[in-house]
Amino acid sequence: MTTPDTPRQLPVEAVPADDSALQFDDVVSGVFDAEQETEPAAPTKRVLAPEAESPKLHKVLAQAGMGSRLEMEQLILEGRISVNGEPAHVGQRIQFGDVIKVNGKPVRVRMTPPPPRVLAYHKPAGEVVSHDDPQNRPTVFRRLPRLQSGKWQSVGRLDLNTEGLLLLTSSGELANRLMHPRFGLQREYAVRVLGALSKEEKQRLLDGVNLDDGPAQFASIEDGGGEGANCWYRVTIAEGRNREVRRMFEAVGHAVSRLIRIRYGAMMLPRGLKRGAWIELDERDIARLTAAAGMLPAAEPSRGPRPAATRGSPSRGGQRTGRGPARPAPSAAAPLDPGRKPRGAGPGGNAAGKGSGGQPDPMKTSVGYIGHDAVARQRKADATRGKGAQPPRGGQGGGKRRGPGR
Repeated sequence: MTTPDTPRQLPVEAVPADDSALQFDDVVSGVFDAEQETEPAAPTKRVLAPEAESPKLHKVLAQAGMGSRLEMEQLILEGRISVNGEPAHVGQRIQFGDVIKVNGKPVRVRMTPPPPRVLAYHKPAGEVVSHDDPQNRPTVFRRLPRLQSGKWQSVGRLDLNTEGLLLLTSSGELANRLMHPRFGLQREYAVRVLGALSKEEKQRLLDGVNLDDGPAQFASIEDGGGEGANCWYRVTIAEGRNREVRRMFEAVGHAVSRLIRIRYGAMMLPRGLKRGAWIELDERDIARLTAAAGMLPAAEPSRGPRPAATRGSPSRGGQRTGRGPARPAPSAAAPLDPGRKPRGAGPGGNAAGKGSGGQPDPMKTSVGYIGHDAVARQRKADATRGKGAQPPRGGQGGGKRRGPGR
């Protein structure tokens, strides 16, 4: 039995046998919800992996030319060195961002920043995307693993009643690049509304409607089917204002009864990822994501090998540097360039549109998109390590780092 605060697992049976990507028809037909209703297996005993080793203070100061290691240890014993305002101790390890002072004066030392970590979280309805909610409602951050330093930053937000893909990262630079309007990253949603849209209403949504905070428009809108008065639509939009999709439909006289985000830029909601569960992207997916965001490859610290889930520095060309064949960076990076219209784009330059060639439809093919098979690949990785019958622990996957849900 699980409680609301218990981290969710990723049951192996939720992963389709053919490792296919999530399809829009699955949402409309009910297959998506049927997979979500599968009860996760009971959690196994958690074994926490040690954090990556941080360098010792006296060694870093010696490398910075402050003196020998023995001399630095002596200064520490004399209380002349502090870290983050507290007296240092012999053998103390430091991290990137720590403030070091010698005799009360700040000292600049070279330390490699940690590689970015990225989580794909399947947000359920009823949770808020906030670190501190005055109403004390359930928050998405309570389920996430603990960071050694800093805090998780959400890439955009989803309102209380919206579900679907939410990206979270430990890198402020990556989060800013993925959110900034100049990159024009498109969000794709499956929307269920009351009543069918007329041709005139669709055109209004494509041309733009006036909201309280300014005009807004969809890059594309497609019929998704549905039964009775409930009609599904598949829409893309290049910004993420508060409740924007809901307000746009309300502006043309239709109430939204369900809203699911299924794609953010080049990142898709992983097939098999249950509501309330998260998966940590592995080295390959993080490399492709950072390459799509236009970030330069991060320098890899020379501390020996690390688990794939925590080694996020991209290689050249956005290719994987770990085991297995290398894959090119996704063609979905095109929407990041506001001055470039992707091949095969639909109305409004939508990379998710039905083009006659070039850019594939992200909900009907998995070519070139990030994260669609993350859960399936984690299942294979566990099987390779001899744990094929054991589901990933702590509600995540992607490597050896196991953290408690919070």
